[in-house]
Amino acid sequence: MANFSKNEFYSPQTFTHEYNEIELQSLAGKANELLTKEGYKLVEGQPGNATYERGDRTMRILFGAFVKYSKIQVTIGKGTSSAARLTVDRKTSGMSGGLIGMNQVKKEMERISQLMATI
Repeated sequence: MANFSKNEFYSPQTFTHEYNEIELQSLAGKANELLTKEGYKLVEGQPGNATYERGDRTMRILFGAFVKYSKIQVTIGKGTSSAARLTVDRKTSGMSGGLIGMNQVKKEMERISQLMATI
C-alpha cells in the first residue's frame, strides 16, 4: 500500500510530497532504497537528510550532455498534523551540459517526483 498522500509543491528546482501513516525513519529508508536502486549514491549526510549524486561531474564537464549527472538534496520531516513530508531540492543546474543538459536535469526531477510518489 502506498503512503503517498499528495504533492504539496512542485517546481523544476524542488518538490515536496506528503505521506500518511508512515514513520519518518521508514520513509527515509524507503527513499534511500529507491534512490540507490536508481543509481544514486549517498555522498553526504544520513538517509532523511542527505545529498545524493548520480553520474560523474568531471566527465559531465568534459563531455557535456553525453554524460548524465544529477545531484539532489533529500530532506524528510514532519508536515501538517501527523503526515511526513519529503522535500527534494535539485543541487545542479545542468549548465555543464548546455541546453540539452539543462533539459535532462529538469526531466530527471520530474522522474524522481513520480518515483517518490510510489512510496
